[in-house]
Amino acid sequence: MFKELASAAESLKTLLERCGPVKRSETIHLAGALGRVLSLDVGSPVNLPGFNRAAMDGFAVRAKDTRGASPLAPVYLTIDETAGEGRCVPVRTGMAAPPGSDAVLMKEDTLLRGRKVEATAEVHPYRNLARVGEDVALGETILREGHRLRPPDIALLASLGLTNAQVYERPKVAIIPTGGELVPPFIEAKLKPGQARETNGIMCELYAEIWGGSPRKIPLIEDDPDLIKEAIAQNLDADLILISGGTSVGEEDYAPPILTEMGELLVHGVRITPAKPTALGMIDEKPVICLPGYPVAALAALYIFARPLITMMAHRTDLPRVVVAKLDGKIVSRPGYLTFARVSLKDGVATPIMTSGAGILSSVARAEGYVLVPEEVEGREKGEMVEVNLIE
Repeated sequence: MFKELASAAESLKTLLERCGPVKRSETIHLAGALGRVLSLDVGSPVNLPGFNRAAMDGFAVRAKDTRGASPLAPVYLTIDETAGEGRCVPVRTGMAAPPGSDAVLMKEDTLLRGRKVEATAEVHPYRNLARVGEDVALGETILREGHRLRPPDIALLASLGLTNAQVYERPKVAIIPTGGELVPPFIEAKLKPGQARETNGIMCELYAEIWGGSPRKIPLIEDDPDLIKEAIAQNLDADLILISGGTSVGEEDYAPPILTEMGELLVHGVRITPAKPTALGMIDEKPVICLPGYPVAALAALYIFARPLITMMAHRTDLPRVVVAKLDGKIVSRPGYLTFARVSLKDGVATPIMTSGAGILSSVARAEGYVLVPEEVEGREKGEMVEVNLIE
């Protein structure tokens, strides 16, 4: 039996207080910078545009040469290769404005008469003209440290002639799957009675990547304390260690005692259903999260503990996607426990799939999200509006 169960909120607070964002940085090519977080402010090395640029199709002119032009009193200009007194130059959107011009007369405001242009509207200086540095000025700070790069950000940096970006390194996440009854995934072999394919390591690896980490999954380890300790020792260069399996209170649940022996066991047993056996600790100032072996319990622990920790380490401020939906059925919860209830979503309606069954992974595959029922609340009634956290 667990000696004492901790609350999910206090357990997470304790863990996060002992950790911090990764401070290491690296230079990477912009082609691979999507989603990465800048470690330095970025200043523009050039003006954008670097020349006066036509913003419309039409004719580059001197604005004063169109003064007073209207449909009833047009002004006539001569088409030439240079702009100047009484002369205009045909331009297309994006072209450099020719010397001598300070505005663009839209094509819609002209009539072509051979080599003559009949201007039927007046333009003011720099009308329909993007001036040098109008978009970005030389030396201007365009993106700040801590900004997560999106497609338009990368496009802007590339338009300035930049090739690389200085970003924070992704936190290294070591994943140690354990279990004597498990067999490695992706191997064509018939399972013997009592065996199962190891899948928690796959989930940990994929979610660590999604949440901004750099995962490193080691091969499956038997339930052997010496092998587990060796695997931990060999991965202390990581920023976070995730151990899957062996977290409960049975004879072969070695992870929590190993945490106590090698470092500090912060929490063992959390009031979460279905992730009660979760353990949290520190070894050499590196956080360690011990995930329950049952897949749904492992997933709940990943979302409740690993996600906020990895995103914080990765300088990510994006929050989980949440939608509000109407419950199509009652959610039963265990009083005093934070309940991770899986739901499907359709047309703004959330249908509970199940709140128990920690080993039934298909219930998550069929779910679009989950509802967290707080410890102090006894379930959710059909018809209630609830927040649904979308499963990534």
